[in-house]
Amino acid sequence: MGTHGSGKRERDYLPGALLAAAALVFLWSGWAPRDRLTWILETFPAVLGAAVLLATRNRFPLTSLAYVLIATHACILMVGGRYTYAEVPLFDWIRDLFGAARNDYDRVGHFAQGFVPAIVTRELLLRTSPLRKGKWLFFLVLCVALAISASYELFEWRTAVAVGAESDAFLGTQGDPWDTQEDMLMAAVGAVAALVTLSRELTTGSSPAAGSRPSASFPGLAARAASNRTETRNPESTR
Repeated sequence: MGTHGSGKRERDYLPGALLAAAALVFLWSGWAPRDRLTWILETFPAVLGAAVLLATRNRFPLTSLAYVLIATHACILMVGGRYTYAEVPLFDWIRDLFGAARNDYDRVGHFAQGFVPAIVTRELLLRTSPLRKGKWLFFLVLCVALAISASYELFEWRTAVAVGAESDAFLGTQGDPWDTQEDMLMAAVGAVAALVTLSRELTTGSSPAAGSRPSASFPGLAARAASNRTETRNPESTR
């Protein structure tokens, strides 16, 4: 009983603690960033995501794993916003150490752009759709992650058209003509890595963080989940 209560308290406090930590990183990143326009563009997705999570916190809480990954991704965005993705000091040092041609912090960002949405999408589909664990779920989650990556590249393109040379730091291509394609490839690699390494954790790990049960807010969700479990145990019934 004591262990269960302790785990529940951790889930109660975790989202708030993550939000507070991310808010501190946000304030730090916004203090005299290298390029203010880049900071706004890079941190906007993190701010939008935080607003959505706060609005759905009680109605549809996510798992602790999802909240930790989202907060980590937000911090990656904010670090990139402060320095620009092409000039993050640690990755300048790594570039010089290994004699690389470019600062690869943006590759980390795009890897996370596939990794984190894959886990969140998988959780949402399993909890709100008839989909079950298997090849179709894997395929559709990968498709969503790639769609998010492609949409972001389109957003970068239209920003560059609208703003002109002022968007160079935001694009961060560093002279690479294949930067867009390589960014999307990294997102795909991140999504596959997430599905391969964390799917079991998402299935057997902690329940959604504290808040009302999703089935109470989404009528029919519990029935669909029960149906999925029945079909999984009795595959002949689905034929």
